[in-house]
Amino acid sequence: MRTYIVYDLEFTVLRKQQYSADIIEIGAVKLIDGEQGPIEVDRFQTYVKPERNKVITAHTTEFTGITQEQVDSAPSFRDAIELFLQWIGNDTYYLCSWGPDDKQHFVRQCRDMKLELKWLRNMNDLQLFYTKLQGNDASRRIGLSKALESAGLAFDGSQHRALDDAANTARLFVRMFDQITLELNNASDDPLYETKLVYSSVEEDDDDNNPFRHLASLFGNPK
Repeated sequence: MRTYIVYDLEFTVLRKQQYSADIIEIGAVKLIDGEQGPIEVDRFQTYVKPERNKVITAHTTEFTGITQEQVDSAPSFRDAIELFLQWIGNDTYYLCSWGPDDKQHFVRQCRDMKLELKWLRNMNDLQLFYTKLQGNDASRRIGLSKALESAGLAFDGSQHRALDDAANTARLFVRMFDQITLELNNASDDPLYETKLVYSSVEEDDDDNNPFRHLASLFGNPK
């Protein structure tokens, strides 16, 4: 049986680019093949204790709603991954996310912590699939809220919370499932990703919920 894991991550928000962002929340929805397409069977959520910058910034809490108390009592990244893998199970699975950033963060943090990457397999960028299905060039990606709107769906839950973002992405995944071909791959074969994440005030699209725009507004205009 094939399993589809639609996941989302939240990270620490850092103004200084020389520091690497920590993953502080993992949210995911598990789907399996049904008679009329993928059907949801379970959900997963955990906060993650930051490894590099143990005190999260006020910008992080403002952007994600995640508090210091929540991450202080959370499992370490290593333990959170173990919990995530136990939840995924032993069936053949595909890891699907909205955009490339979550994959890159998983790869970077696993590499930095000397964790094996073989479990990071069959990773698929649903945002890229959806953008192309709408006839857009890959360089003009569609934000999650805009994609839901175009599909006639209202955002359910709170934005920039991992489980809610994953659940909304899963709704789009079900809609486009018959029109896409999921890729087979393994992150252990990928080149080393850059560890810095740059938040820009430049709008990649006109989505009012573009996270880069919100992050830029938190920091204000540099002098």
